[in-house]
Amino acid sequence: MSRILLRGAQVITMTQDRPDVENVDILVDGETIAAVGETIEAPDAEVVDFSGRIIIPGLVNAHLHTWQTALRSVGADWTLMEYLTHLHGECVGQYTPADMHISNLAGALNQINCGTTTLGDWCHNALSPEHADAAVEGLLQAGIRAVFLHGTPYRSPDTPHPLAEIDRLLDGPVRDHALLTLGMALQGPQYSSAETAVADFRAGAERGLVVSMHQSGGEPSPGWEAVRDAGLFSPLTNVVHGADLPDDWTKALVEAGVTFTATPENELGQGHGTPITGSLLRLGAAPSLGTDVDTAVPGRVLTAARIALAHQRSLDHAHHRQTTGMYANTPSVTSKQALAWATVEGAKALGLADKVGRIEAGLQADLVAVDARALNLWPAHDPVATVLHADIANIEAVMVAGTWRKRDHVLLASGLDELRDQLRESGERLVRNIGPAGSPG
Repeated sequence: MSRILLRGAQVITMTQDRPDVENVDILVDGETIAAVGETIEAPDAEVVDFSGRIIIPGLVNAHLHTWQTALRSVGADWTLMEYLTHLHGECVGQYTPADMHISNLAGALNQINCGTTTLGDWCHNALSPEHADAAVEGLLQAGIRAVFLHGTPYRSPDTPHPLAEIDRLLDGPVRDHALLTLGMALQGPQYSSAETAVADFRAGAERGLVVSMHQSGGEPSPGWEAVRDAGLFSPLTNVVHGADLPDDWTKALVEAGVTFTATPENELGQGHGTPITGSLLRLGAAPSLGTDVDTAVPGRVLTAARIALAHQRSLDHAHHRQTTGMYANTPSVTSKQALAWATVEGAKALGLADKVGRIEAGLQADLVAVDARALNLWPAHDPVATVLHADIANIEAVMVAGTWRKRDHVLLASGLDELRDQLRESGERLVRNIGPAGSPG
C-alpha cells in the first residue's frame, strides 16, 4: 500500500472541536487518512510539499442529474415548466445507453476537475437495465466516489419503483466496487399515490438505502402524511429542494433526521421557490448542496455554496432592516458554514458521514488542494473564504480514496479529445428532439 505525506499546506479539516485552519501534515496510507498532526514522521512515505496551498476535504455534490451533461446550457433560459416540457417531455426517451455512459463519464470527470470527490448521481433516466449499467460504468471509469441514485422517467403515481432492478444492481457492480453506493431516486410522496410512496419508502428501508426525492413549491401532498404515519422518515431520507415547505413540515422532517439538499442557483433561476436554507438554519439544521442540472447551470458546487450564502445573507439583512430599521452589525451566516454545506452536510445527505466530508484519521483520503498563490486568491488572509472564492483554475490537486485524480492543475484522465467528440455528437443528436423555446411540447 502506498503512503503519501502531504506537508506545508494550511489544512481545513472541517472536524468539530478543531481550529478552523491548521498548519498540519496529513499522512495517507492506501485509501485512508492515517494521521493528521504536526511534523509527522514517515520515512517510507512519498512527501508532497503543498506550501502555499489550502487542503480541504473533497467536496460533495449531493444532487446532480449527471445524465444531462451532453445537453449543457440548452436550458439556461428555461423556466421550470419549460425544463419539464423540453427535457422530460421531449428528450428523455431518445437516450441510448451510449448517451448515458458518455454523459456520466464526462460529467463525473468535470466534477473531479472542480474539486468534487463525492457525487450524488440522481439518475432518473434509467430506461432499461442497459441504461443503468452504462451510467454506472461511466462513474466507475471516472474514478469518482458516487452514490448512484437509481430512478426512472416520470411515471404513473400508482407505479412502484422497479425493485427487481434495485436488487440486480445491489448484486452487481455496487457490491464489487468500493467507490460506488446505491440509493433510490424515488418519485416520492409528492408525485406518487400514498400507497406507492409508503411501499417505496419501506423497500428502501428494508435494504438500508438512502431514498431521495424532489419536492418543490410548497404544500406537501397527502402522500407525505402517509409516509409520516408509517414512521418511514429517517436519516436515510433525503429531500431535494424542499422549497417553500411549511414550517411545521420542515420541523417534523428535521426532527426525524431527514436531510435536505438545496440547489440554489437552479432553484432561484428556474422558479422552484425560495431555497430552504434559512428554514433549516432556524431549526439548528443545515442543507447539503447540489448543482442539479448542467442543462441550466454550471456544475460547480463551490459556486452553489457562494450563492446559497449570499442569498441567505440577503434575506436576513432585509429582515433585519424591516424589523429594526437598521443594517445588521454581524453576518447571519459564515463562510465556514457554507463550506460545511459542501462537505460535511453533503456526506450526511448521501449516507457517507462515516467515510468522507472531514479530514480525520480513519476516514477515506478524499482531499483537494487549492492553490492560494494564484493572483485571484492571493493574499489568502482568510483561508476558509479563500476556498469558497476558488475557481476551477485554483483546484490544483484532487485525491479520491488515496489516488490522485488531478495533479498540477491537470485532470489525470486519458482520451479526453475522443470523449469531447463523443459528448458533442450525443448532445447534437439529442438537442434535435427539443422543440423551440416557448413551445408547449
